[in-house]
Amino acid sequence: MPTPVVFVHGLWLHSSSWGPWIELFNKNGYAASAPGWPGDGASVEETRDNPDAVAGFGIDEVVAGYADAIGQLDQKPVVVGHSFGGLIAQRLLGEGHAAAAVGIDAAPPKGVLYLPPSALRVASVGLRNPANRKRAVALTKEQFRYGFGNALPEDESDRLFEQWAIPSPMRPLFEAASAALMPKSPAAIDRKNNDRGPLLLTAGGKDHTVPKAVTMQNRKLYHKSTAVTDLHVFDDRGHSLCIDHGWRDVADVCLDWLKKQGH
Repeated sequence: MPTPVVFVHGLWLHSSSWGPWIELFNKNGYAASAPGWPGDGASVEETRDNPDAVAGFGIDEVVAGYADAIGQLDQKPVVVGHSFGGLIAQRLLGEGHAAAAVGIDAAPPKGVLYLPPSALRVASVGLRNPANRKRAVALTKEQFRYGFGNALPEDESDRLFEQWAIPSPMRPLFEAASAALMPKSPAAIDRKNNDRGPLLLTAGGKDHTVPKAVTMQNRKLYHKSTAVTDLHVFDDRGHSLCIDHGWRDVADVCLDWLKKQGH
């Protein structure tokens, strides 16, 4: 029976952006799927046309939605998440819903205390207005260029923006920003679970949204766990690394790592 793989998108990208990954993983013997977040439309256009449908959902609701989807599978899947999807993947792994997980330039969980200026600039898109906590917010083409496409030619960044960018709920950003003040933050991960499956974290050396320094801090949070926690750095990549012309390089690293872990 093929091992299921569940892909989890982050803020501002639609789940259909995982299409090339699904095709590649299926060719490598997996059974891959990419459910959306609660309220996401079936397409980029539907989600853009109805942003209120995604507004207000937080990290717990997103985790619960993916846990429900996983519950319909015949076995625990591998979960691969990008950005906030990488944080969701870590929660699903630590809470026993996944057999293994990959966090690609994952959003910072509770315990990551230093955010470089570029990360604060991207987060300010949502955090600058407290009312956005209950809203969905879309990026402008220029904001997408800074947060996702800064390591790309401008024309490629603009094309990816037109193809995949959607409005997303800002509540997860507010929850992550206030995590240090919340004893039971939804952005907290189980860092001491020795029985969880293996985890791979990746970092992009040119990532503005989740800079390498954030991923390095995230990796250190797992120092007391005896479970496998590996790190891979893509030195010349930005936050668009899952959807741009170099996506295959990232996917191949994930596939090779999974095979080495026996998944």
